Amino acid sequence: MSLQEEIDKSRSVIRTDGYSMSIGEWISLYENNELDIHPEFQRFFRWSPKQKSRLIESILLGIPIPQIFVAQREDGIWDVVDGLQRLSTIFQLVGILKDENGAPVPPLQLEETKYLPSLEGKKWDDEEDPKNSLTMAQRLIVKRTKIAVSIILRESDESSKYELFQRLNTGGSPLSEQEVRNSILVMINRRMYEWMRDLSEDTNFVECVALTDRSLEERYDMDLVLRFIVFRTLDPKEFSKIGDMGDFLTEKMLEIAKQKKFPYREEESAFTTTFDLLKRSTGSDSFKRYDAAKGRFGGGFLVSAYEVVALGIGYNYQSLSPDGLDVRSVIQKLCRNEGNTSKPGSCVRASTRVPNTVPLGRTIFKPS
Repeated sequence: MSLQEEIDKSRSVIRTDGYSMSIGEWISLYENNELDIHPEFQRFFRWSPKQKSRLIESILLGIPIPQIFVAQREDGIWDVVDGLQRLSTIFQLVGILKDENGAPVPPLQLEETKYLPSLEGKKWDDEEDPKNSLTMAQRLIVKRTKIAVSIILRESDESSKYELFQRLNTGGSPLSEQEVRNSILVMINRRMYEWMRDLSEDTNFVECVALTDRSLEERYDMDLVLRFIVFRTLDPKEFSKIGDMGDFLTEKMLEIAKQKKFPYREEESAFTTTFDLLKRSTGSDSFKRYDAAKGRFGGGFLVSAYEVVALGIGYNYQSLSPDGLDVRSVIQKLCRNEGNTSKPGSCVRASTRVPNTVPLGRTIFKPS
């Protein structure tokens, strides 16, 4: 196939339309529930008050706002693909923004900016102190400002929509890879997203992985849940296809999300049994490095240890006896195994490491 043929073929998988809409029209779409900004899966409060104020400054000064990308669903509602932070800032300013539970978010109080220092303390409509309200003329400037929209039409190729979503979510406050996956998952299988989110909140799992606040903010906990689901029973022949781990996880997630008879109950049982066992045996030491010289575990979470221990137990969970399993000794032995690419903490890229760690875990925790 020639380059031009490849271009023509790829251009045909996404059909789009586009035009400019006033902010007043965007507000109407949101109020009429014709626009879904998905606050439950993006970094809803990622922008600081300063960043939000700068956006409003740009609108008031007539500085063009980057276009919004939406995907048209079967029911006609627009899913926001790129532009949540811009739209949520505007909706919060006018006092109509709601959180993921449908509760009103407190209206935005602006801060001073470089060119408009008098924005300090201003609100859209401050009933307690009208002097702090934007004037009618200023509100009309906001409502009449136009923002371009690019609409990914519903007849577009499904996988191409997700590829576009991943490419668009970059910029000053980019989403992590897992946040992008969460966003995609909500669009195609909300039930699975909510199920995975619930697993990430399992108290035993939370204690065992002992992640930092930053990792939790970027939803690395859900990344680990996805890894458990993807790799727990993955056919060994698939390991050679990993390549880039992020892309591999996304592709596998899409495959799983589209399954009509995904075994939720079985996977949940494997997950909860695994982390119940680990909580009782090694707790927050489950995925840390063991220092033989000091005779103790230390440091932070090691994904290589997770791949061996959690996935090894998860693979064999139905035949394991909690009383006869010495997880702590297994981890200590792994840490002493110098030169092994499956050793916890080994600095080896995922495509090379995982084909070693996951099968090793399956073997180590296989009952005699």
